[in-house]
Amino acid sequence: MDAPLPPVIADWFAAKGWRPRRHQIEMLHAARAGRHALLVAATGAGKTLAGFVPTLADLIERPGEGLHTLYISPLKALAIDVQRNLIGPIEEMGLPIRIEARTGDTPSDRKARQRIKPPQILLTTPESLSLLLSYPDSAGLFAGLRRVVVDEVHAFATGKRGDLLSLCMARLQAIAPAMRRAALSATVADPDGYRAWLAPDGDIGAVALVRGEPGADPDIAIMLPEGRVPWSGHSARYAAPQVMAEIAAHRTTIVFSNTRGLAELIFQDLWKANDANLPMGVHHGSLSREARRKVEAAMADGRLRALVATASLDLGVDWGDVDCVIQMGAPKGSSRLLQRIGRANHRLDEASKAIVVPGNRFEYLEAQAALDAVRAGELDPDIFRPGSLDVLAQHLMACACAEPFDAAEMLQEVRAALPYSALTDETFDRVLNFIADGGYALKAYDRFKRLTKGPDGLWRVSHPRFVTQHRLNAGIIVDAPTLDVRFKNGRKLGTVEEYFAATLSPGDTFFFAGISLEVERMSELDLIVRATSKPARIPTYVGARMPLSTNLAHRVRGFLHDRGEWRRFPDDVREWLEVQDRRSVLPAPGQLLVETFPREGRHYMVAYSFEGWNAHQSLGMLITRRMEALGLKPLGFVANDYSLACYGLEPIADPVRLFSPDILEHEFVEWVQGSALLKRAFREVAVIGGLVERHHPGKRKTGKQVTFSTDLIYDVLRKYEPGHLLLQAAWQDARARMTDVGRLADLLDRAGRTMVHVELDRVSPLAVPVLVLIGRESVAQKTADDALLEEAELLAAEAMAAD
Repeated sequence: MDAPLPPVIADWFAAKGWRPRRHQIEMLHAARAGRHALLVAATGAGKTLAGFVPTLADLIERPGEGLHTLYISPLKALAIDVQRNLIGPIEEMGLPIRIEARTGDTPSDRKARQRIKPPQILLTTPESLSLLLSYPDSAGLFAGLRRVVVDEVHAFATGKRGDLLSLCMARLQAIAPAMRRAALSATVADPDGYRAWLAPDGDIGAVALVRGEPGADPDIAIMLPEGRVPWSGHSARYAAPQVMAEIAAHRTTIVFSNTRGLAELIFQDLWKANDANLPMGVHHGSLSREARRKVEAAMADGRLRALVATASLDLGVDWGDVDCVIQMGAPKGSSRLLQRIGRANHRLDEASKAIVVPGNRFEYLEAQAALDAVRAGELDPDIFRPGSLDVLAQHLMACACAEPFDAAEMLQEVRAALPYSALTDETFDRVLNFIADGGYALKAYDRFKRLTKGPDGLWRVSHPRFVTQHRLNAGIIVDAPTLDVRFKNGRKLGTVEEYFAATLSPGDTFFFAGISLEVERMSELDLIVRATSKPARIPTYVGARMPLSTNLAHRVRGFLHDRGEWRRFPDDVREWLEVQDRRSVLPAPGQLLVETFPREGRHYMVAYSFEGWNAHQSLGMLITRRMEALGLKPLGFVANDYSLACYGLEPIADPVRLFSPDILEHEFVEWVQGSALLKRAFREVAVIGGLVERHHPGKRKTGKQVTFSTDLIYDVLRKYEPGHLLLQAAWQDARARMTDVGRLADLLDRAGRTMVHVELDRVSPLAVPVLVLIGRESVAQKTADDALLEEAELLAAEAMAAD
């Protein structure tokens, strides 16, 4: 390699007894050749160091003040963690390099100082970078910028935060043309897609692809219950005593769950089984900053034996002492499983140890599919899409806050960002005019006139108050309306969704931040609580469920069809499939099995479509509407990741009629317009696009106030300007993100050709996991759990009985 390390770095590696890895040298080589670079390397391969070696080398060879490198992270926790892990080596090398973090949690006086006297390396998030670009001094701040390093690029490149970051990088490139970009990831299925996203103007050839040295294969096992694999449930809570035994047998364990509510539940279950009183914590995005920081520090110091966590720790946080990762419930995708496994050991040459605990029989098959996919090196596909217009509106407003701009020059700059490379002149003008007057139906209101075109032809902010408004409200993550959970003394524990708080009355109990809390009173912004020893209900968090990836769905279908695979499965899972094979049908890959049968005076239809919970929820809404129209008297539907069950008072003789593609043109449009779905999507794009404020100076709007404002505007636009830019953006969001409509469309297109309809005289074994969900409470209590178990046993006995 012709890119030797500066002696001070080489000596540091030698003193540690390490050798620089090939990909670390290749990243330096690409930087010295003036190329952008994408590094794809296994967790524990020294990715973050590889991203920073070119920065350190450049600052050693050409020392200087001013901002040299921006490091962009998807998580605040990751930025703080990287700062902690970089400061050590920099101090050990004796380098006069300042490194600081800037996130939403950074104190305002430090933020102000960073703009006047920036460190050489600044660690931040896309949202904080966008805010920095909204200041008039941003051109001076970034003029000497040499590098941008995007960590864990897979976590946001394909979403709205990726759109924002792509636009920010285009702006930075215009300010500092010599700037070079680098991106890092362990789980990238489509490197060329990411190279195009990273490159200015989507020029793949400008981005070197650097592949890391392969690490040791992970050691992954599936935990089987002491007894039988359950028929239903998806949290694997039954395994708490076994999981506790694993925690006791390891130094430090991270226990991952797929939702925040489940994290609290699982923590409670583990605590009950924690006879040895081992120190444990819980970590998720709804906890207060102080609570998260406290737990992160305890983990970093090795004071905890276990941490129950959600996706808030999926990415890159490096605790070398973690020697086991446990995934509660199925991981839903092989990339996600790999990412989580990577939290164990964090060393390339040692196998990461992970245990998957399936929640039910289908999840056992899914867990086995995920293990096979990881062993085969198969990752979930990454789907890139055109950039969102609400994000573009926010970015243009940020640019205008910094300085007036020329529309033609700005359009050219925006098109340099890949998600907006095909943006038409007409759409760009519509976005500009939306910021200028809110659109035709809102023209009469001054508060929507945020931009003005001057006599010089430049666009500028109409009034200084709009600059303040933008900086207070900018951001891409629009949370569900929340209330702060506080003790009477004002101490904040975190936040719960407003819809959940609305179900609580004084005296009610719920479990949060690892303790049982009793509601004392509720105000517009706060839920006042006290600690209690009473048994608790559990917060149920809103937000889309993680969909089952298409790769894993395909593998699970393969398991059902290929009898040769069954010998790998536990006896009760194998018996379940064998009885299904005798009594009904096991669908071949590509077939849609639909079973119909009567039970207790109702008629059931179960479709095994494997398209994930989100798509099945939408399909259930649509099919029950069509059943109504056909006089089939529907009573309801339930869904899981693998199947959808609809039931009513009349038998369904011809399921094909219910699955015709025109359902997406008629029932879908009616349903979306009539439900809260489009209003929720509109609320999000209205906040991101800057039409509605979340915050005023000195005070925050309640979720109810924001929802009221957006609902009012939504109704006006629906009536007077149905083609409004934000209504279009809301439609796109509602279709794509909230309903997995692409997967639905594919399913409906092939349903008629591929459907295998089996009429049965009673419930089938394959139908039990989904039918158990009927009548399930949204907040599970102990009695409800017991009733569910009894119902599952009854259904299972009926389904598995010999004919």
